[in-house]
Amino acid sequence: MYQTFLKKINLEEKQILIWFKMNIGLVIGKKNSVGIPGKNLRKILGRPSAEYAFIAAKYAKLDQIFVSTDCNKIIRVAKKYNSKIINRPRKLCMPDSLTEDVLVHAYKEIGKVVDIKKIKSITLLFCNNPAIDVLKLKKAIKFINNTKYFDSCFSVANYDMFSPIRARTLDKKKTIKPFTNLKNFKFKYSSIRGKGRKAYFCDFSIQVMKKICFEKMNEGNPPCKWQGKRSKAIFVDYGFDVDADWQFVVIEHWLKQKGFTEKKIPWKKK
Repeated sequence: MYQTFLKKINLEEKQILIWFKMNIGLVIGKKNSVGIPGKNLRKILGRPSAEYAFIAAKYAKLDQIFVSTDCNKIIRVAKKYNSKIINRPRKLCMPDSLTEDVLVHAYKEIGKVVDIKKIKSITLLFCNNPAIDVLKLKKAIKFINNTKYFDSCFSVANYDMFSPIRARTLDKKKTIKPFTNLKNFKFKYSSIRGKGRKAYFCDFSIQVMKKICFEKMNEGNPPCKWQGKRSKAIFVDYGFDVDADWQFVVIEHWLKQKGFTEKKIPWKKK
């Protein structure tokens, strides 16, 4: 029957193997947070913040979801979405633990469950970033699965008010100084916001990567080495991984704009 099916759709065996390759989802989030304790579980529109990552993975139709965590409550949320659990070691749950080390560990654990050769893309989702546009995520997955040039797709938002030109630091006497030597910039700039080169910031809501980003992590562009060497921009209006109390208000506003309520998930109809 399988051979008959192959003949009917007129595909070679090699093409069939590619067709069955998997798009993996990897959710990461730990129990403790120095900045905002319990931020990954704080309720937004009746759901834990972490649940929005699993909702996005489900409605983006990822083939398998994994979660790397040390938190039993996040695990309970993950199991609602048939996720496979990666027990994150204590040494990777410290305040100074690097995300790239967490990802390398998770990738090795995924390889114990899934044939690495069958993985086509890995979508990374943060438990503290509920503002995930599933429609744009699906487009990003499709793009990365069909490009040879780019290693990853990452969402970016235009925040000229936070441009490095406007950034400041303080010396020992609390004197305000430019954060960097403005003479280093080879383009025109002024005090008028938006003049000169646009400033874009990764909001980390959409992160879709090829395997090479995990396999050659140390070769990726710092500070977010998991982006690989060449990352395609996916434009979003705004968003961020939550690290301050005021951001929860903005995230709730974003979710309501997209059509979320305590009972409604807008991606169901898409």
